[in-house]
Amino acid sequence: MRHFLEFERAIAELEGKIEELRHLATSSDLNIADEVGRLEAQANRLLRQTYARLTPWQKVLVARHPERPHCSDYIAALVTEFTPLAGDRAFGEDSAIVGGIGRFRGRSVVVLGTDKGSDTETRLKRNFGMARPEGYRKARRLMRLAERFGLPVVTFVDTAGAYPGIDAEARGQSEAIARAIETCLDIRVPLIATIIGEGGSGGAIALAAANAVLMLEHAVYSVISPEGCASILWRDAANAQDAAEALRLTAQDMLRIGVVDRVVPEPLGGAQRDPRTAMQQVGDAIEEALRPLAALDGQALRKQRRDKFLAMGPQAEG
Repeated sequence: MRHFLEFERAIAELEGKIEELRHLATSSDLNIADEVGRLEAQANRLLRQTYARLTPWQKVLVARHPERPHCSDYIAALVTEFTPLAGDRAFGEDSAIVGGIGRFRGRSVVVLGTDKGSDTETRLKRNFGMARPEGYRKARRLMRLAERFGLPVVTFVDTAGAYPGIDAEARGQSEAIARAIETCLDIRVPLIATIIGEGGSGGAIALAAANAVLMLEHAVYSVISPEGCASILWRDAANAQDAAEALRLTAQDMLRIGVVDRVVPEPLGGAQRDPRTAMQQVGDAIEEALRPLAALDGQALRKQRRDKFLAMGPQAEG
């Protein structure tokens, strides 16, 4: 059964009526094709109108939709011969970050990403996509492995942020994130990052300081979650909608101020309604972004990446 968001209530009612009519048609001799067609056209029109004018807060809800494809889904759809690699060689394994080697459309790559999990069991296993220091150290290890063998790095970002627990802080969370960002900026192979859901704070940037940063149409990218921002500014998380407006966290905002390089369109109603098409479009965008980067040498790739991020401050201020 499809999960509907609060602002999709009218759409849910129409689609519910359509399902009832279809069930009635299979259990009787009534011909209701015309009525079903009329309701389907009405539902599609309402869906298009709703998603054409989403507020920033509604985009946050869509980005967090539990049925959106996750990092593991993108890897399964786009990467063949995937071999997962685990551990940071210092403390342990962190399942919030998925990583390994595989083939993306015939090209050997290293793949990394934050994964929130798709059900209760996997969400707990992956800590809802909030990585600990060992996760970022694993990411660094795999990026250096990619550099050693001359393999492009492809990352998928979907996290509310790094895990804020005491144990993570005790093991050097901020240092691990900073080192991961440093490694992103330093490696001499192409790095393509895609924000597929939430891009939260340093936990996202640790995998997204890339030569090309792609972002799905209804994804969000911000220095802090709207709830966290509201708790600081208004002392009340209930002001999250106001915070979402102020943070300029939508893909369209990010493209306008130069934080991301391309917005990847989603199927009507969001990636959760047609995951296969959404993942195919992301794959096409990654392939297109990777093609010119593959022709550059290591020093040029490193310089392009560093220059790009150094230029962001003046662009955002302008």
